Amino acid sequence: MRGHHPPVVPKSCRGYAVERARFSWRLGDPGDPAALLEDFLAGQGLPVVDLSAATVSAPGHDARSHDICGAAVYLSAAAGATLIGGPPGRPSPVPGLPDCVAIVYAHGRDLITESEISTGNGWDLGPWRPSWTDADHAAAVAEVRDAIARGDVYQVNVVGHAAAEYSGDPVAALARIAAVPGAHYAGLVAGDGWVIGCASPETLVEVRDGRMLTRPIKGTGPATAEGRTELLASAKERAEHIMIVDLERNDLAHVASIGSVRVDELFALRRWGDLWQAESTVSAAVRPGTGLAALLRAVCPPGSVTGAPKLAALAQIAMLEPVGRGAGMGAFGWVGRDHIDLGLTIRTVAADRHRLHLWAGGGITWGSDPIAEVAEAAAKAAPIRALLA
Repeated sequence: MRGHHPPVVPKSCRGYAVERARFSWRLGDPGDPAALLEDFLAGQGLPVVDLSAATVSAPGHDARSHDICGAAVYLSAAAGATLIGGPPGRPSPVPGLPDCVAIVYAHGRDLITESEISTGNGWDLGPWRPSWTDADHAAAVAEVRDAIARGDVYQVNVVGHAAAEYSGDPVAALARIAAVPGAHYAGLVAGDGWVIGCASPETLVEVRDGRMLTRPIKGTGPATAEGRTELLASAKERAEHIMIVDLERNDLAHVASIGSVRVDELFALRRWGDLWQAESTVSAAVRPGTGLAALLRAVCPPGSVTGAPKLAALAQIAMLEPVGRGAGMGAFGWVGRDHIDLGLTIRTVAADRHRLHLWAGGGITWGSDPIAEVAEAAAKAAPIRALLA
């Protein structure tokens, strides 16, 4: 992994970050992954026990903390579901991938140059094979609409998966997706027999100076003038979006100071690749005494890729999706000495020793058209597939 920066690593550390320590946890392992993660990072000198301080600083009592930049962190959607007592869904198609990873980086002395990075020569990617057909996907959308009609849920995010066999270097191949415009959480993490590459634009949770924010994305259209006009005028897309904004307000309220939750921006259009996407910003003051574990329990699994109510949506997801979400729809980002910045693993690819795995989907409401939802998921996956070809 030398030369490939972890997600949202500070610019001052980019090209100098070298691994110092590592933590991993899988479904079925003992313990609470959020609590274990907080304990591990605190033991490495990172300030994760109380996130409410106006200016967070490292404890300073541990000599190991002096050269530490921070840690790349990944938490799967399945692990997030377990944090709130929800079903984790079907088994992951990438069984070797941990469900929680933290890689602590120190600031090395020597710049890691591009000449040290594999160029990916000899890369070959086979055809993508979906875990369900378009008809199966459309039927799942129809099932969600029936559940909404019964009053079981208000919205459910339905996600599909596809895999393709490869030969060559997956690290070099996955590094390409960081070039997608708007990929704020571009980066890679890797372990024995697996790699995760991310090109996500969506902020799950960011914490700076005692204030936290989330930027849910809901609503998609082609990145054209006509697509922008249609997205802004769509009552269906706006209703879906506002429903998730309300869910995120409730999520943050679990760890917020009373009365501090606010919507700073509503339904603003941002560009990601060839798509317009609608984004809002919800923020709040962190309640004193709130640590990383409590924060993760509040925001995971992410509301914009589960639905509302969240536990009822997770039950629908576990019933309808044919395989687990693996590296998709989880948390991925950076825990630093003075801030936390975690994205949501949309536009994310995982590699095992033989195959690449990609997930894409969308939020389903009563107004959703099954055929259109299948097409939207394909449009989200298309730029990633093209970069990996």
